[in-house]
Amino acid sequence: MSKSSSKYLDKPYLVWSVLFIIAPLLMVAYYAFTDRTGAFSLTSVSQISSYIPTILLSVLYGLAATAICLVLGYPFAYIFSRTKLRVQQTMVLLVMLPMWMNFLIRTYSWMTILGDSGVINTVLGFFGIEPLKLMNTGGAVILGMVYNFLPYMILPIYSVLSKMDNSLIEAAQDLGSNKFQVFKRVVIPLSMPGVLSGITMVFVPCVSTFYITQKLGGGQIVLIGDVIETQFQSANNYNLGAALSFVLMILILICLGIMNYFGADDSDGGVVI
Repeated sequence: MSKSSSKYLDKPYLVWSVLFIIAPLLMVAYYAFTDRTGAFSLTSVSQISSYIPTILLSVLYGLAATAICLVLGYPFAYIFSRTKLRVQQTMVLLVMLPMWMNFLIRTYSWMTILGDSGVINTVLGFFGIEPLKLMNTGGAVILGMVYNFLPYMILPIYSVLSKMDNSLIEAAQDLGSNKFQVFKRVVIPLSMPGVLSGITMVFVPCVSTFYITQKLGGGQIVLIGDVIETQFQSANNYNLGAALSFVLMILILICLGIMNYFGADDSDGGVVI
């Protein structure tokens, strides 16, 4: 392929970036620093301080859900990455299967499971146990986050572990390392790119979610995504909604920067000596 023809291949991606990344960001910045008349104003920005507790709560819930996804996802990804190829293909299909259903349907189904007359409380009733308050709690919200975003933790980790060179593990075993030492000094360091990718892919949607909190939190748990959705849909205050969205974007960029910082030293992972 000649240079004259190859230089035009990036044009569609450039147009895509301008239309769907740069332009929306500019629109958010415009509304964040203007008032309803379109004049420059810092009124919306000055109101952000009153939502700091909500932002911190969103970060806390996002960290909790991400940590649970990591604790559940890493062992799962490691175990089935060590199995036969046919089993791996089946397990990947099972992990991705819930993602084929609509996000709203998956979340709504948990209302049936966790409700006062839901599946869990119905089963408990057979044993004479009083119904538990499972809905409209922080635990229900975190459960919804973990259920919906767990595949985004499993798949990146599995992708890295399945491509790991087994000769490195064999070499560590030949040098006298036991299974725990091999896992700690070889497997974990080599899987860090997948772990960092999984953390990013789970934490970002957890912080910005609003449908999960509305359905499983019942309005009792309000995160920053709920506030932004309210400003745009109910209050018709696009300026404040854009200002809060701008803060959320900055927060996400900071998180991405931290992940890139920790993964910059060795983007392909490395064995700890």
